[in-house]
Amino acid sequence: MSGPLVLVADDDAQIRELLKLYFDKEGFAVAEAADGAETIVKVQQLSPSLVILDIMMPVLDGLEACRQIRKFSRVPIIMLTASAADDDRILGLETGADDYIGKPFNPREVVARVKAVLRRSPGPEAAAGDILRFPHLEINRGEYTVTVYGRTEPLTAKEMELLWHLAAHPGRVFSREQLLESVWGYTYCGDTRTVDTHIKRIRQKIGAQDSTPWDVKTVWGVGYKFEVKV
Repeated sequence: MSGPLVLVADDDAQIRELLKLYFDKEGFAVAEAADGAETIVKVQQLSPSLVILDIMMPVLDGLEACRQIRKFSRVPIIMLTASAADDDRILGLETGADDYIGKPFNPREVVARVKAVLRRSPGPEAAAGDILRFPHLEINRGEYTVTVYGRTEPLTAKEMELLWHLAAHPGRVFSREQLLESVWGYTYCGDTRTVDTHIKRIRQKIGAQDSTPWDVKTVWGVGYKFEVKV
């Protein structure tokens, strides 16, 4: 019986074949796409467990493909980027990616990252009643949504994991390194901007501001906490 289905989207056939070889050895099923448009179609058709998405691809680049996928799916997405520019990596996270890996990469690291993401991504068996409630805020882990003053917003898998981890421990401060380990499942080699980018997106979606009775607060020099104002 095949394991989780991973969609590898890269215009380089050698990279697709290399990753397929390693995923096959680990018991994964693998589908392939050679451009952004084909990636979107295959996500719709195959409902993969995870997508590995190269940024630089023809027809539609990976960033636009990620934006389009996020309109209809919360499938975990790991971006591949050959660029060393921080802006490109952060932009990938801001479009809805859960993680990124720079090229050239070690295929074993890619497999390890995929396992870490899947291990921490809520599956379809998550209970719809798995809910945290605060004044005018409901966090539904089963449906990947937050409801704020009656308005419902979808969250990606990593946004939900991060918000849930903070909100389940109101008032407790977590360092960025602790959040990387707890939510992403591994150390980012000191690159904590992934957490900052996801926090920014979460705060935008829940509309946190001075007037709301809760907020995801920055504790300068330390990390973040979910604060319920009394």
